Amino acid sequence: MIPMTFEEWRDCIVNDCRIKLTAEFAQKRLAVYENAKSKETQQFVKLYGKAHLRNVIMWLKRVEVSRSA
Repeated sequence: MIPMTFEEWRDCIVNDCRIKLTAEFAQKRLAVYENAKSKETQQFVKLYGKAHLRNVIMWLKRVEVSRSA
């Protein structure tokens, strides 16, 4: 299932994937996902689409801001 909301995405990352949503994690993922030439980003778009990529970037920025404050 592709998460449609921040809460669904956060639950998937934290509970299913067991990843801590830290500002550092968000910054590292943003460095990849904001680079359209990245092979990983291109693969992500093939699998999940550009709309989901935009959502994930938005959600990572939300994590980055909330964890940095």
